Amino acid sequence: MYDGVKIYFKNLILKSKLKKEKNVIDYYSLVISNFSNKKVLIIDDKLPEYDKDSGSRRLNLIIKLLLKNNVGVFLLADFKEYKFKKDYLSYYKDMGVIVYEPSLNNSNDLITKREFIIQIINQMDLVWLHRPNIFYKYHSFIRKMSSTVSVVYDMVDFHYLRMMREANLKKDKKLECKAAAFLEIEVENCTKANKIIVISENDKKSLLEYYQDQSKMIVIGNIHDSIKLEKSFLPFEQRNNLLFVGGFDHLPNIDAVKYLKYKVMPLIWAKHPNIKVQIIGSNPTAEILNLEDYNFEILGYVPDLAIYFNSSKLFVAPLQFGAGIKGKIGQSLEFGLPLITTDIGAEGFDFGDFKTQMIADSPEDFSNKIISLYNDNDLWFKISEYSSNILKPFSSKIVLENCMNLFEKN
Repeated sequence: MYDGVKIYFKNLILKSKLKKEKNVIDYYSLVISNFSNKKVLIIDDKLPEYDKDSGSRRLNLIIKLLLKNNVGVFLLADFKEYKFKKDYLSYYKDMGVIVYEPSLNNSNDLITKREFIIQIINQMDLVWLHRPNIFYKYHSFIRKMSSTVSVVYDMVDFHYLRMMREANLKKDKKLECKAAAFLEIEVENCTKANKIIVISENDKKSLLEYYQDQSKMIVIGNIHDSIKLEKSFLPFEQRNNLLFVGGFDHLPNIDAVKYLKYKVMPLIWAKHPNIKVQIIGSNPTAEILNLEDYNFEILGYVPDLAIYFNSSKLFVAPLQFGAGIKGKIGQSLEFGLPLITTDIGAEGFDFGDFKTQMIADSPEDFSNKIISLYNDNDLWFKISEYSSNILKPFSSKIVLENCMNLFEKN
């Protein structure tokens, strides 16, 4: 009850502020005047931070594809009204997305998230609920407001699988129990959804062990189109350093960087002390920042990664647990940058004849393959050239086709 009272008064303060700003938005008129062939409401836990994490980058590119193909996109971030963050708001509005933001209607009443949904829901062809907790939170309300709209569950990755892998790695029984509880949520979501988006065939195969209706499942992975080589793409002999990219709100990335620093690099530095590592990623923890030394650089958030992908000699991703398609692997391949990763990092990618040279699952094997590829011009060039073939299943064309299939009625 106390929380409800607190929210009530905070929203009153917000309403007064919006009144002074004359922030009035008629969302119903906006949806009625949108003449797109199809309309979709996408709900995520935040406005997708396309430059900070792989899941947001994927959703941002999907939104661009939908808009380009005459689908009206309506976007809702699951912030409390009085805590709404306007970061990225202008970016999506300028793109042509109708984005919820706290505002007043023509009667000077506060438009809450739920009121926004009520105003637009009957004009939607699809509601896309992005991530398990978002589906779990919003599905019942969406279904209460509309019995006919198609509700899609985007798993992003199979969270249970990722959590169980971490639990097994760390021999953590509490985490194992937490994973089991999360599995119940994911299976319940699958049962309630009209359609289920799995990010890879690997995740689909794993999910089928716990939920068998594959007729509802559709694979919509990351979007990775090869970037044509430009003047900024440096040749092998002009490149230096190892590169890792990954946001540090994601536990597998924290673990991977620590593994790289403590398990892999000492074996490399014993033979090649001048090889430097550069670590890029938003929100580095104190633990990560403390890893920095003269040949292990923590750069944190970097807005433009192109210069690093175009000048590093190798990309490294020693992921010990995780699930789904790893966006960092696809990004490296977009730039034609050869990489070394683990079996978990490589899930969903077909490295063809180069699998042996690109995958390693022990510190010794990982370090040996880095040293080998770091010094082999011919092999480096062959893998770089082959990168575009690896990315063919992740092309914009294929992802768009699968996205549009979501609008087809069962």
